[in-house]
Amino acid sequence: MKNLVIVESPAKAKTIEKFLGKDFKVVSSYGHIRDLSTKNYGVDTENNFKPDYIISTDKKKLVTDLKKQVKDSDMVWLATDEDREGEAIAWHLYEVLKLTPKNSKRIVFHEITKDAILNAIENPREINNNIVDAQQARRVLDRLVGFELSPVLWRKIKPALSAGRVQSVAVRLIAEREKEIQNFKSTSSYKITGTFSNIKEQSFSAFLSKNKKSKEEAESFLKACKTSQFSVADKVTRPTKKSPAAPFTTSTLQQEASRKMGFSVSQTMSVAQKLYEAGEITYMRTDSVNLSKLAIDTAKSVIT
Repeated sequence: MKNLVIVESPAKAKTIEKFLGKDFKVVSSYGHIRDLSTKNYGVDTENNFKPDYIISTDKKKLVTDLKKQVKDSDMVWLATDEDREGEAIAWHLYEVLKLTPKNSKRIVFHEITKDAILNAIENPREINNNIVDAQQARRVLDRLVGFELSPVLWRKIKPALSAGRVQSVAVRLIAEREKEIQNFKSTSSYKITGTFSNIKEQSFSAFLSKNKKSKEEAESFLKACKTSQFSVADKVTRPTKKSPAAPFTTSTLQQEASRKMGFSVSQTMSVAQKLYEAGEITYMRTDSVNLSKLAIDTAKSVIT
């Protein structure tokens, strides 16, 4: 076997292998192959917070099989996703399988099409250690913050609640915002507009005054307007341009799916994953998702 390509998803592997031909074998890591150990949170806080990784129990056989296939291959292509988790998975595979720059290459693509896959093969790059470090920092913080705070929630509020680097900060932001709302002192103001007609008896509205702080001030202004003469000082015609909607981010995709179709977050992400694996949807990094009309139609068929 000349080339071994390792991706995250088994469904993705089958499609990619069809594009690459007989000189390539495509296998899946089924996501992460290593995680932090449970001993001492898996983080050595006395040694610069060094992570202590172990191969997951359910991945030991898979790792053994991957090592055998690596030995039989001339080149290993790490084709995990380009997001934080995907970059970390590539790095873990590189470390566990004892790969070297000579016998491995890192490739990424944003759509599962033949052109995109072949272009990725022609333009490999190195593992981005900055992204890997970002993922490791996120994972370490999850352990240190979550494992410390969650038991407090269980004791003080109720069991099964969880806290972490995201939830804890989000709750604080919500709490601070709620305090601002409770302490807000509302005030009333009056906005004054007028409705006019031109000689062709076409009506239009115009803004007459900035907000008046009191009812008396607004009424006084209106009384003054009764004897006033109004004229159009200028008329300007400008061309308008409407830009297409921006590509969906993960958040806006979930919001729109919930608003228009009543989808839950998990349902939306499940459909998006199926569309991506089918080559009907593309993504750039982790934050934006581009949906074509074909993808939307396919989504509807997946749902029904």
